[in-house]
Amino acid sequence: MFWTKRVVIGDGERGLVYQNRQFERVLAAGVYRMFDPLKRIEVVVHNIANPEYAGRDADALIARLGDRLDETFVLADIGADEVGLVSKNGKLEDVLAPGSRKLYWRGLVKVEVQRVALAEDLEVDATVTRRLRQLGMLSKVAVTAEVPAESAGLVFVDGKLARTLAPGAYAFWNFQKNVSAEVIELRVQSVEVSGQELLTKDKVSLRVNLAASMRVTNPVAARTKVAKFGDHLYRELQYGLRKAVSAKTLDELLGDKASLDADIFGYVRGQVGAFGVEVLGVGVKDVILPGEMKDILNSVVQAEKAAQANVIRRREEANATRSLLNTAKLIEESPVLMRLKELEALEKVTEKIDKLTVFGGLDGVLKQLVTLK
Repeated sequence: MFWTKRVVIGDGERGLVYQNRQFERVLAAGVYRMFDPLKRIEVVVHNIANPEYAGRDADALIARLGDRLDETFVLADIGADEVGLVSKNGKLEDVLAPGSRKLYWRGLVKVEVQRVALAEDLEVDATVTRRLRQLGMLSKVAVTAEVPAESAGLVFVDGKLARTLAPGAYAFWNFQKNVSAEVIELRVQSVEVSGQELLTKDKVSLRVNLAASMRVTNPVAARTKVAKFGDHLYRELQYGLRKAVSAKTLDELLGDKASLDADIFGYVRGQVGAFGVEVLGVGVKDVILPGEMKDILNSVVQAEKAAQANVIRRREEANATRSLLNTAKLIEESPVLMRLKELEALEKVTEKIDKLTVFGGLDGVLKQLVTLK
């Protein structure tokens, strides 16, 4: 009895028998007695509730069991261009990288291994994506891309553009190749160019703030033909503003800002159109002058307005004098008109006095005023 070994294997267990450290057989649930006087037999008991085989001798087991391997294990042998999807009791639970080789115990947990060929664009099926996201494994095995409305997605594989994406959710296997995804905004965007210190044609220093609106019309060109299309547009707006301001005097700038906007717009639109960017509008927001120049301009404007007011005053005085002269000529030529003027004057006088005493009838009223109170 001392030379025998009693081995008990439970319902959720399997035993692997090794003699002289070489695999011999698999023990199912039950009680076993083994003759081992020299203690050369070792039995390793595994809990198959966790179906993944944890031993380091999986390759040796595969070789020794041969055709009988399927009786005890499920073999997951994934090719170099495949991905393994491991389902346990019908639910996806794990992902095996290309070239993986694993064993899973048959018994308590039903294990199925699905081999999926890697597509050229490496996209993950939507159903698989949802399950991996639930397990928290998606970010470990795939590159995700969320493309919102009015946007476009670009997928690069090993640095080369592989495809463009319409709005939606995507995932791409991150095995063997370097996969990256970028989202390009297609909606109208605003660009601010502030605090630009510039010199006009007549050497006046001023500071200009500029605003522009743009949108991406060709996301592939915007991403591949220039490093950062936003920075490139900003620089071109600076160059266009400097070129337009330097070609005009201060009076021209202040007098016709619309032409300044048109000059900048025409320049920038021609520079960035080839990079998939469309400039929709450009406008100068503020033209800020130095303090001394502002005082000088205020003085000039004040003097101009004073001169204009003086001209208007002189013109009105001349018009009034000319009117009086014309009236005098008419009165000189017409005694009746003279009498009417006298009556008008009398009417104005009587409006301002309290009591009027007249002698001599109507002729006295017209010719002499005796008493005014």
